[in-house]
Amino acid sequence: MAIRETWATRIGFILAAVGSAVGLGNIWRFPFLTAESGGAAFLVAYLILIVVIGLPVMLVEFVIGRRAKQNVVGAFPEIGAPTWKFIGAIGALAGFVILSYYSVVGGWVIQYIVGSVTGGYAGNAEAFFGSAAEGTNALAYDLLFMAIVAGIVSLGVRDGLERAAKVMIPSVVGLLVILAAYGATLSGASEGYAYYLSPDMSTIVGDAISLLPDAAGQAFFTLSLGMGVMITYASYLGEDRNLLHDSLLIVAVDTFVAILAGLAVFPFLFAQGVDPGAGGVGTTFVGLASAFGTLPGGQVVGFVFFSMLFLAALTSAFSILEVIVSFAIDTFDVDRRPATVAIAAVIFLVGVPTAMSLDYLTLYDAIANQILLIGGGLLLAIFGGWFFASEASDELRRGMPGGETLTTVWIWVLRVPVVLVLAYVLYNGIVAVAGIVGGM
Repeated sequence: MAIRETWATRIGFILAAVGSAVGLGNIWRFPFLTAESGGAAFLVAYLILIVVIGLPVMLVEFVIGRRAKQNVVGAFPEIGAPTWKFIGAIGALAGFVILSYYSVVGGWVIQYIVGSVTGGYAGNAEAFFGSAAEGTNALAYDLLFMAIVAGIVSLGVRDGLERAAKVMIPSVVGLLVILAAYGATLSGASEGYAYYLSPDMSTIVGDAISLLPDAAGQAFFTLSLGMGVMITYASYLGEDRNLLHDSLLIVAVDTFVAILAGLAVFPFLFAQGVDPGAGGVGTTFVGLASAFGTLPGGQVVGFVFFSMLFLAALTSAFSILEVIVSFAIDTFDVDRRPATVAIAAVIFLVGVPTAMSLDYLTLYDAIANQILLIGGGLLLAIFGGWFFASEASDELRRGMPGGETLTTVWIWVLRVPVVLVLAYVLYNGIVAVAGIVGGM
């Protein structure tokens, strides 16, 4: 059995975890969901759920991972709860499904980087998206994106994941700041900010229940919860750290990037009169490409934006692949490189339908985010709050002296509000997926 790898530095762990959280979920998925759900009202619901639901579940994943020092499936038997290992299996399955279509969107990003250089989307952004999003082009660039991700993961925890995160995450944040600052100078910036940052309280109150499913799904997607990433990353911790501090920092940075993404995206859309809610999964690509195609220096701005999006996509993609590779290494005692290549190839094949049709991408996304992630999070909350509460509290207090009151509050938040909200969201997710399948 090979010696288990560990993070070289605390900042490496933090940046890798942030990198998993900061990805397409923040910059591609968050803006179009915000637009589809009415703007600022969705933002408020999302922020509430990040704190009330996302943070407590992240802590469950961290205490399980650090205590077990095992992959997402093997962690549960290691902590004396073998009957619960199906939670880990659900998480691994969720990551498998997500990466199968996430890599397709990553391939779109590469095509848009090329299009920024050649001016390919400047004339007709919708036609360019149609060519990029479905068919052989999408499939070829999907393969390229997966090859890059597999290359990073094959290098290991320190040389691959940690080193890449230390370079990519500061780059993503820096480029987003530049884009947001540039967007603030555009003529439509004030309208974009009003749409994004000025919630109508009556809308929030009236639509609170309907906003919950998408907001909760986005909170889990963007924080990489319910798919075993944080269990896997915490399993590589080699020392006692204050997990609450680390979790708060990861959530804060991720939320900052998500909000910053909106500050960058919506001014560009409103400056060109683009309806932010009209494009669905293509909002970021069609809407922003249209805007970049008409702005002075738009090709340069587009190149910077899509390059930033590519780096963000990579950091999340290699974290998801690591969950499954870690399982293979721990379970079958195989070498990292062949395991990575084989698993990446299978994920690519599973994602072929999503590269050929946007209908399948929408279906995969709904299944993963509204059923698998939420279901996994619900089970984690039940396990951590009711069946593993004493051990979870002890583990959280390691590196956090005098945290008895905080751990008690955390356990009861898991037991009641988290379980109730996620149960409701899961029910709605099942109904929504059934509707999508029925309409295909």
